[in-house]
Amino acid sequence: MNSTIKTPFYIRLSFMVISLIGITYILYIGKSVLIPILLAFLFAVLLFPIVHFLNSKLRFPNGLSSTVAVILFVALILGILAFISYEISDIANDFAEIRKNINIFIINIQRFIRTNFHVSIWEQRKYIEDVTQDSVKKGKETIGTTIVSITNSILDLALIPIYTFLILLYRTHFILFLAKLFRKEYHAKLREILTQIKGAVQSYISGLIFEMIAVSALTSIGLYFIGVKYAILLGIITGILNLIPYIGILVAGILTILSSLTGSPEVSLILGVIIVNLVVQLIDNNILVPMIINTKVQINAFVSIVGIIIGGQIAGIAGMFLAIPILAILKIVFDRIESAEPWGYLMGDNLPKTFIWRTKKSSFNDSETATKSNP
Repeated sequence: MNSTIKTPFYIRLSFMVISLIGITYILYIGKSVLIPILLAFLFAVLLFPIVHFLNSKLRFPNGLSSTVAVILFVALILGILAFISYEISDIANDFAEIRKNINIFIINIQRFIRTNFHVSIWEQRKYIEDVTQDSVKKGKETIGTTIVSITNSILDLALIPIYTFLILLYRTHFILFLAKLFRKEYHAKLREILTQIKGAVQSYISGLIFEMIAVSALTSIGLYFIGVKYAILLGIITGILNLIPYIGILVAGILTILSSLTGSPEVSLILGVIIVNLVVQLIDNNILVPMIINTKVQINAFVSIVGIIIGGQIAGIAGMFLAIPILAILKIVFDRIESAEPWGYLMGDNLPKTFIWRTKKSSFNDSETATKSNP
């Protein structure tokens, strides 16, 4: 006779919290190994339709189709980087002009501060020198760490295409491994979860790519109309950096402002650059993101922000980029496991308008249920 042991809620909650803490700690201590694998997993899911097309339509062997897909992906990335490098070399030729215009701009700002805030130019320069000396001291202390970090990043980037190829090559092997972990009665639910994860990740990554193209085009058009040199290059850089939450757009704005000084040191041009970036961000945050991203991943804003912050603390920029797809995968799993379904609901974005606490039944009901029961 089979007997089911029901554990109290506080024990189940404790196990859930301890599990989350353990997973977070494992991600933190193993981020140098796990982050490239997770990035490769996202790229493998994105490239799977190409592999499937080569397998089914062109009758390519699995190894050859995986190789071709990864080579096409790497070639596309290298092509974009080559274009950016070529254009940046042109900007480097204008460095003397940029430096001259920066000096003129700084002098104009200093005169404005002296006239309106009665702070002499000597006092301003003294303050800047003090801040610069402190920055130089800190920079010398961290330069070794920075070199090591850059080296590790280059090695990780080299491993990602290899991991992506291997995940595509052994995808069936991994699926069979997951099937062996669970009893046969759970295979239908496992298949549903894997299908939902594949669809969510593909939709999210394709949505990010479309958003990147839209932001690049809008920024390029705006910068072109206000007369900024290298408008297309700066638009592409802005679109790519926009993929990094919060930090990316700030870095892109600074680079755009500095590059705009190749033409003129006028404050009006810099204000124009700032206005273009603000308008594009308003369009992105209020139209593109809700229409493209939020419809693909049903994660509410609070959980998204907390997840991005935690991802940044664990693994920096890569962690911030991975936060949303990982949260989407967790939500899909939670929604299909009965004991974890409340956590999936907490992460979701479907909020009822009002809640009514029913003391007799000790449950929450939304406004529609309350209306039906209490006409």
